[in-house]
Amino acid sequence: MDHYRNQSLVVASLSIGLLLAGPARAGTYSKVNQSDWQAGVTGLPTYVNMYDYVPSTVASKPPIVVYCHHCQGTASSSHSSNGTLESIADKNGFIIIYPEATGENCWDAGSKRSLKHGGGGDTGAIVQMVKYTLSKYSGDAGRVYVAGDSSGGIMTEALLGVYPDVFMAGVSIMGVPCGCWGQSDYNDTTGTGSTAQWCGSCANGTVSMTGQQWGDLVRSYFPGYTGHRPRLQQWHGADDTTLNFKNVAEDIKEWTNLLVLSETPTGTEQNTPKSGTTHQFWKNSCYTVYETFVLAGVGHAVSFDGNAGAAYFGIDKAGGQDPETAACPGATPGGGGTGGAGGATGSGGTTGAGGTGGAGDGGPAGRDGGSDVGVPGTGGVQGSGGGGGAGTGGRSGTGTAVGTGGSPGGGGTTAKGGSGGNGGDIGSGGSVGSGGSSAPGRTGGSGGAVATGGSVGSGGNSASSGSGGDGGGGAQGSGGANSQGGNGSTTRADTTSGGCGCALGSHAGDSTASTAALLLAALGLLLHRRRRQAR
Repeated sequence: MDHYRNQSLVVASLSIGLLLAGPARAGTYSKVNQSDWQAGVTGLPTYVNMYDYVPSTVASKPPIVVYCHHCQGTASSSHSSNGTLESIADKNGFIIIYPEATGENCWDAGSKRSLKHGGGGDTGAIVQMVKYTLSKYSGDAGRVYVAGDSSGGIMTEALLGVYPDVFMAGVSIMGVPCGCWGQSDYNDTTGTGSTAQWCGSCANGTVSMTGQQWGDLVRSYFPGYTGHRPRLQQWHGADDTTLNFKNVAEDIKEWTNLLVLSETPTGTEQNTPKSGTTHQFWKNSCYTVYETFVLAGVGHAVSFDGNAGAAYFGIDKAGGQDPETAACPGATPGGGGTGGAGGATGSGGTTGAGGTGGAGDGGPAGRDGGSDVGVPGTGGVQGSGGGGGAGTGGRSGTGTAVGTGGSPGGGGTTAKGGSGGNGGDIGSGGSVGSGGSSAPGRTGGSGGAVATGGSVGSGGNSASSGSGGDGGGGAQGSGGANSQGGNGSTTRADTTSGGCGCALGSHAGDSTASTAALLLAALGLLLHRRRRQAR
């Protein structure tokens, strides 16, 4: 009987150990010395730290993914929740950077220095991490990506808007428009006003502008830039009040203006990639460059899906190139990129008293760097050659051809924009986590129990939602070290707008405890049977 009992205990122990261990990761997660990645650069915030995940075998020209944590998050919590992405990195050789705002509540995406290209701040610190990694590992500067949830989603959009010459694409989960966080009254010169890390008006969804106003605001952060703008995928819960769902409408106005698109989507799909999800997408002349996924009945509790994110970035397979670049040659960070949906042909000019050709008006002035040329006039009748029709998606047309006078000119040619692509793959991600019980609000759980893998809150954890619980003295749970949710501490976010704990939902491996319990139950039955046989 003892032999069978001991054998059973060994089997059970091994099984539970394997379950708790989770997926094996072959790479190395470690902190990078600040003196290394900031070498030779001054003025960067000292509270920002850099961690990275480097696979055991790095690709010859590795892509780079930056993942930004939520409010009260850490590099460690990001690392713990991204096992799937890291497993893909092990296979395909790309590198993951985990920036960390140590001791700060949320990321600074609102100060003047963070919202200025080359201005430093939190955005400048993260960009410096990218530059360091590109140099150290001979990385692919055309395949740098960023993703993040809640405050990390806000930082994602800020990085894409302020540094379009660095990032190719991003995934913003529960974020807000670039520049929206800058609408607080914080003065980063005097240090007065509310914190640059929180903007109540933006969080509450009360900041509203036209698409042109949003676009001009973002363009002011990098004056004179006319190159490629990063593509963006956004995920948001329809019941989110922590970072109000109203911000999605503002996001659409901002990014369609920046990407020279109509505010009306190219298409809309229901229940894609899962039931209750509304997917809208916008295509330029050759690729799907903007997408939104709205999850019905979901609050501030949307998770990042590693498989879907890797597919969107085109790093789900080793080698190759960015999918947008493949469809639209020249579309790279800082490159000429592609135009909008194509401009309408000009209708020709009226007869006038000149002999000069009309200047083709090839589209909106030079946001994306193409060149449309006006068609010369062809007749002998005095005329101005006619002004070309305005191409709505063209680039900086100059219309320099001179007509010889006469019959009306044919107007500006249609903006080229690039050949049509089939659009980006739709990821299956964005699944709703089940970890935190108080997802959309800031009230704590009624019993204060810690969600699997969460940190212990002192008043009821906001496991998958905002930080700071109001629960009535929840019992201390045994939460794991890999807390993706915010801890139960009270922060500015709690007092301003219902908290910004921004915890993700449950991830792969969260069912470990329940599975282990089943194994132990099975073990009990086995031991009971052995005792009866031994009698």
